Amino acid sequence: MSVRDIAHKAREGASVFLRDVGHGLLAVGHNGLALLGFTVLLAAVFAVGHDDLRHRAEVAALDWLQSRQEARIDADADLTVALAEPTAVERATATDPGALDRQQAAVAQWISRRYRVALEPVSRLVQEAWHLGERAGLDPTLILAVVAIESRFNPFAQSPVGAQGLMQVMTRVHTDKYEPFGGAHAAFDPVANLRVGVQVLKEYVARSGSVEDGLRWYVGAANLDSDGGYVGKVLGEQSKLAQVAQGKSLSPFTPLRPQPPATPVAAPEAPADDGAADAAHPATAAPAPAPASDGPQGWPKLAMN
Repeated sequence: MSVRDIAHKAREGASVFLRDVGHGLLAVGHNGLALLGFTVLLAAVFAVGHDDLRHRAEVAALDWLQSRQEARIDADADLTVALAEPTAVERATATDPGALDRQQAAVAQWISRRYRVALEPVSRLVQEAWHLGERAGLDPTLILAVVAIESRFNPFAQSPVGAQGLMQVMTRVHTDKYEPFGGAHAAFDPVANLRVGVQVLKEYVARSGSVEDGLRWYVGAANLDSDGGYVGKVLGEQSKLAQVAQGKSLSPFTPLRPQPPATPVAAPEAPADDGAADAAHPATAAPAPAPASDGPQGWPKLAMN
């Protein structure tokens, strides 16, 4: 027998085997379907004679259909919510004053009256200052005092040299810090500006070794003989905010007088990896003159003169 004959016989054998297997599976399928149909028929006949069983089966089927429908409705609703535009309340930087604790509520109400700004957005900023202060190791009243002196809580403030937002951060110098918030335009978002400003202030305080020197770096007066009274103004405002937080009744319309630093302030040496141009506010060669009124308006920054 030749190789060709052997191959032909093998193909015929494989074909017969596959044909038999197919016929067998078909027979099993037919028999299985017949058995299933017979079982269903017996169950139906049995259920006809037992009203309670038929009722339970109907209830179970209805519950299953209802659960499937509700799941589809919930999935559609979740998708609709996910794709919907945020509401005006969700976009607003505001908080219910009732959500603040006693200290925060007292400070928020005092700031609202002193700077004539709405209580709800101020409450949000106060709440954020407490949160950031805890994480950065800075007193929240210091953060709020910087905001008060820099912008009087105006989130759209801008100086002639480009300091922007609540904490008057030099956006072009600290652009990288705004990247997590969507870019440089986030400088006018109150919460984003507050977070970046606190990051900058924390870095300067850590580099210089004290709050007073850190504030001098922040205003751009680190290498000058005088900061124009900036440090005293910030510390004076912080002192008032701290008293309010402690429960002291203090008029929001008290004059804004400088607070002497706790320790003598000497101009710190520039860090090895950074110069004065990297300060939050680049300073001019001469300190700023004192304002005509010593009332509750913010102290002019050196960079703005």
